Amino acid sequence: MLTLFAALSILSASPETDAASVVERMHEAASRADGPEYFAQFTPDARFVGTDASEHWSLAAFRAYAEPYFARGQGWTYTPRERSLTVAPIDCQCIAWFDETLDNASYGQVRGSGVLRLTDEGWKIEQYVLSFAIPNDLAGTVAHTIKGYEADRAMTGAATE
Repeated sequence: MLTLFAALSILSASPETDAASVVERMHEAASRADGPEYFAQFTPDARFVGTDASEHWSLAAFRAYAEPYFARGQGWTYTPRERSLTVAPIDCQCIAWFDETLDNASYGQVRGSGVLRLTDEGWKIEQYVLSFAIPNDLAGTVAHTIKGYEADRAMTGAATE
């Protein structure tokens, strides 16, 4: 009897192709506002790290945030421009990591990165991180702006307590 891993190896082009297709399905489902398909690409204990410092979510918390948008037919489109994906060496082939450059109509060029794990159901996203790609020439200005924003929030919070 074939193990699940052996069966997947026979049926697929490669572990890299299979893992990359999960990331593709995630992006496509988000663009269609297809919540069930989107969340099916993640492990139950997955983490989603967004662009805001406060966005470090468990899958359940991210689902609670995203499902009202999906229910209104409102998704988000991040179009992959390029991706690098590596599957752990031959002795395991059960973990993959990737980084990608994405295009978004509102944010322009952004980056995604993450980790996938081979489960009994195939490859699943264990962690996904979305970040802004800030040109080095602008990094000081952006950091200064963020520090000012955080200081204003701290003062406002302190004033209301």
